[in-house]
Amino acid sequence: MIDKNPKEWHSLLSNSLWAYRTSKRSSTRTTPFALTYGHDVVLPLEISVKSLRVVRHGEWSKDEYEQAMTQELDDLDEVRLGVLDGLKAQKEAVARAYDKRTKAKSFGFGDLLWKAILLVGSKDPKFGKWSPTWEGPFLVHQVLGNEAYKLSDQNGRVHDAPINSRFLKKYYPTVWEMVER
Repeated sequence: MIDKNPKEWHSLLSNSLWAYRTSKRSSTRTTPFALTYGHDVVLPLEISVKSLRVVRHGEWSKDEYEQAMTQELDDLDEVRLGVLDGLKAQKEAVARAYDKRTKAKSFGFGDLLWKAILLVGSKDPKFGKWSPTWEGPFLVHQVLGNEAYKLSDQNGRVHDAPINSRFLKKYYPTVWEMVER
């Protein structure tokens, strides 16, 4: 339907939103509708087929139905807190998996470091893709905390902007540089 007339996209929007709101999410294990209203949505098919849930709700008196809905709303806070705890546990699991793969870098005052070349378009035209991605060596002039450092050239000129440790790596002199010393 949308392929024939792309200007009629708005006619399908309500169906798409209905499908989104009534589909269970893997992260919360429930539907957004249930988290909002406290119970699952009654689908039009359930009304026409007379599902057990619709028949049972139809047998209740007004007071019983009102009491059941009030109880669902009271229980909704517990359900929401349970979903929130589940989401927090998932985020912690993701953080633990990430932390396993990453290694913290820490450098001390006076360490020699390579610094990543961060500027886009800074490749040397004569080298092309073989342009260097690291420059240096630089000395750690000041440790600022939170993995941030101030660097200085080997000439002693201090750089104004601090840099994060993820853009730095340890500099190891080559054999030829060791021979020169």
